Amino acid sequence: MCRLFGFRSVIQSQVHRSLVDAENALQGQSELHPDGWGVAYYQAGAPHVIKSKESALDDHLFKRVSGIVSAQTVVAHIRRATQGNHTILNAHPFQFGQWIFAHNGNIKDFDQHRDHLLSMIAPPLRRFILGDTDSEVLFYLLLTNLSTKVDLAAVNPDYELIKEACETTLKDIQSLVGNFYHEEGKGGTETYLTFILTNGHSMIAHQGGQRLHWSTWKNRCSERDTCPSFAPACEKATEDGFVNHLIFTSEPLQGENIWNEMKLGEFIGVDGRMRLKR
Repeated sequence: MCRLFGFRSVIQSQVHRSLVDAENALQGQSELHPDGWGVAYYQAGAPHVIKSKESALDDHLFKRVSGIVSAQTVVAHIRRATQGNHTILNAHPFQFGQWIFAHNGNIKDFDQHRDHLLSMIAPPLRRFILGDTDSEVLFYLLLTNLSTKVDLAAVNPDYELIKEACETTLKDIQSLVGNFYHEEGKGGTETYLTFILTNGHSMIAHQGGQRLHWSTWKNRCSERDTCPSFAPACEKATEDGFVNHLIFTSEPLQGENIWNEMKLGEFIGVDGRMRLKR
């Protein structure tokens, strides 16, 4: 299956170590997930997405992009295809307006259910589907449900409404194909709905059968004496709900961060004020 990375911070930060240099960095994991990669980041409030159908391990562009990205919000993905052809259109993350989405999973018997799922997507959104993956269909179904609750162009919609739209989408899919699977390893034969969604301000992740880890604090921050945003929450579990950074990764990364494994069916995220939501 695929591998995910999500990053949200109060300050502009580089993610090169997480994507390239750290043990278990995304680039190294691409040896087993060779079917394309993508990195999405926000600058001046606008999302930028760079994707390739090549393996991140062999693609010099991945290392170059990872080296220049400095942002408050980043989503990265390396793909091991279960549905859809090996093309750049099927590489994650997917984008619509301010919204970025990356999925590690599969919709069981997708070919049988594709037309029905497409019929559930609002026609103004459906026409933007360019690839042939279940993940892109999942994204636009999620946007359809979200559009009934918020303006998709709103700068900072209510986090709880984003979560409700995610929950509705999961129910829609599970009512059609059954519950997401509770153990890894079934690849394209079972339903897995692990994903990260962001609009650059809020970020939310769901553990839908594929492993996902999260972190908001470190043993000791190496930049504690120079960072203008350093706070006690950076070096211990938060008590007031506000955090300075939130990281998601399929595999724990070597370094200072303290990693927690998400539970099956769990949502974790931050709202636009960086208040942690569990």
